[in-house]
Parts: sequence; C-alpha cells; structure tokens
Amino acid sequence: MDRLASFGNDPFDKPPCRGCSSYLVEPYIKCAECGPSPFLLCLQCFTRGYEYKKHQSDHKYEIMTSDFPVLEPGWTAQEEMALLEAVMDCGFGNWQDVAYQMRTKTKEECESHYMKNFINNPLFSSTLLSLRQLEGIRAADTAIPFKPTDDPPRPTFDSMLSRDMAGYMPARADFMEEFDNYAEWDLKDIDFVDDDSDILHALKIAVVDIYHSRLKERQRRKKIIRDHGLINLRKFQALERHYPKEVQDLYEAMRRFARVMGPLEHDKFIESHALEFELRREIRRLQEYRKAGIRSFCSAKVYERVKRAREDERRKRTMLSDVLQVIHDGRACRQWLHKQAAIDAGVSPVVTTFTSSGRRSAPPLNLTGLPGTEKLNEREKELCQVVRLVPGAYLEYKQALLNECQRQGGLRLAQARALIKIDVNKTRKIYDFLIKEGYINKA
Repeated sequence: MDRLASFGNDPFDKPPCRGCSSYLVEPYIKCAECGPSPFLLCLQCFTRGYEYKKHQSDHKYEIMTSDFPVLEPGWTAQEEMALLEAVMDCGFGNWQDVAYQMRTKTKEECESHYMKNFINNPLFSSTLLSLRQLEGIRAADTAIPFKPTDDPPRPTFDSMLSRDMAGYMPARADFMEEFDNYAEWDLKDIDFVDDDSDILHALKIAVVDIYHSRLKERQRRKKIIRDHGLINLRKFQALERHYPKEVQDLYEAMRRFARVMGPLEHDKFIESHALEFELRREIRRLQEYRKAGIRSFCSAKVYERVKRAREDERRKRTMLSDVLQVIHDGRACRQWLHKQAAIDAGVSPVVTTFTSSGRRSAPPLNLTGLPGTEKLNEREKELCQVVRLVPGAYLEYKQALLNECQRQGGLRLAQARALIKIDVNKTRKIYDFLIKEGYINKA
C-alpha cells in the first residue's frame, strides 16, 4: 500500500470518482495499471467491484492517503501542507490566523512546529537568506541601508571617505564638483532677441537643449548615489562583508551594471548568485559525504569531527618535520620559535634565515602533502627541498629534459635553460643533478 499526498485540503480540489462522480475523500483508490490519466475510485465503488472500459476489478491498486507523519509524530502530511499554505496566505508570524485557517492546531503548536522544522532545521540552516530577511526585503521600498531619518555622513573635503564617495555631500544632496561643471559657460552669452533669424534661433534652442541634457545627467548620477545606498558608504560596505569572498568579488565586478538596473533588481541579482554559491557549496559537501559512503547527517557529524582531527594530526606532522629540519641549526631554530610565537599571537610572521656568509636564503621546502611527492626517491626529494621546487613541476621538467635528450642524443645546459623557463640557477642545479644521476648525458 502506497501512502501518497492528497490533492489538497479542500474536497472540491480533488477529481471526482469515476464510478459515482462524487468528490473523493481520503482514503480513496487509484488503479495502478490504468493510465496515463489516473483512474480514481471511492471506497464504496471499489468494494462493489466497479469496472469501466479497460479497467477491471482485479487490477492492482494504490490506497491514496496523506494521514501519516512526515517530520514528527502528531503532524500528518495533510496538516504539513495545510500549515505551509496557511503561512503563505496569512504571512509569517501571523500565527493566530494560521491556526484559525488550519482549525486542527493551536497558535502555539503552529508556531513551535514551523520554527522547529522549517526555520531552525539543520537541513536549512546553511541557506543564505532566512525567511525574516526575505519578508524584510519584500516589505522595504528600497534595498539600501539608509533611512531618511538617519543623519547623513558629512565627510571632510580631503578625507578618504569623501574620495570614495566621489565628492558627494549627502547632507546637501550635491557634489563638490558637478558633472560637466562648466556646462553653464555655453549659456552665458546667449540672448534671445526678436530680430534673430530662424537659423540663429534654432541654434540657440539647440544649445539650451544640450544644457538640459547635461542637467539630466547630473540628476541621474545623484539618483544612482541615493538609490543604491552610496549615501552611507560604510554601511553599504559592512553589508557586503557578510557575503563570502567569491560573492564579494562578484559584487565588485557587477557594480558597474548598477547604473542600468534598479536597486532592488541589482540586489536580487547579487542575492541570487550568493544563494547559488551557497547551494553549490552544500552540494559539494553532500557529494563528499556520499563519496565517503555517508548516508545520514549523524554519520556526517562524526565524519567532520574525524576529518578535523586528521587535519590537526597532519599539521602536527608538518610542524614536526619543520622542527627536524632546523633543530641542528641554533639560529634557524630560534627563528622558527619566533615564527610560531608570532602565529600564536595572531601576527603575520616575517622570518628570514641567514647563512654564515650573511646572505639571505629561504628555508627548505616542506614536501608534506604535496602531490607527486610519492613518485620521488630520496635524492630527488632532497633536491626539491633545496631548490624549493614542488614535485609536480620537477617531474614535468625532468620528463621534458629526458625527451629532448633522447631526441638529440645529448643535452647542453644552454638547451636546458631554453627549454625550462625558470630561474637559471635552479635550471643549473636540476641539469647537474640529472647528469650526476645518469638520467641524461651531455651533448
């Protein structure tokens, strides 16, 4: 027996019974063999063995009902759909009217169930916009973080904020220097007199029209400043910082299109891309769970905890390898300790190692976790650490030099430098190493 959702709460929304033409009331019967249009019968016609055309009384059937719990006991699927329809009709937060429309639950039960299963549910906790934010966006006239009652900022003439706002003065709704600031100069000598010829009169009218177009452009630029929230730039920037880094980059790239879109349309455009980014990240997370064989969120929590522990262990192994590399050098060991102290204090460490001759030299490269490390032998690993070359790049350079040596029967250093476009000293060390190990031979 399959328990499927009903067509709706209103009995008149359901199709009639094919036997007696009465409106169906759950539970009712659906023929599993007749189709493609559903063949539905009430229980009375089904018990009488009603047959019609191709439908026979011995066909397989399904019992259609929504009287079963979905999210928690005490709430049937029919009541879940009725709750969602009531919230859509009455509005979020209007629980008294929602309970009145449902008729089977109280105001407190409707609010508690909706908040628990549709707002605070862990399945939906990672979505970008909550329902309250959506209602606020729908109710607001504009999407800018500035209200007419707010005191507008008054940046000084030479401040950084004034330069960021292109010299706009919100308290005066004007720019320090207007767009096309000398447009009025073309009008200062124009004087309409009665004895002007028709051509001269038309030219003067054209100059006035040009001046009007410049005034419209000034007003358009001021309107963009007001409509898109640039009146209070710091609030606008604080709002942007709530987005992930990728969405902030998108916001910066799409800022130029705000001049051809309204503020609501532009914000909805950015919000949709932010939601798409969030959904893609959630999909990648779920795909990672499925790839690891996880099929429940309880197992996912354990997986995340074990994953963090594994990453901590990897960092500890990396730190141990760093210590082993510098433990024999007192100066390098002290520098490493200063570096860790700076990291613990939340300061970006600036560590420079010095050789005995006083020249600066970078510490050996840590190969832990780098792709291609397992393909290297011990001598090649030592070379990559000293030269500070990632294993993947070294393998590519090695293969290119081997191919060129086999093609020409030998290889010179100048040919190797022309083939590998990196630092000449690194090329020399790689070339000498491959010659010493017998991988290639000199021409």
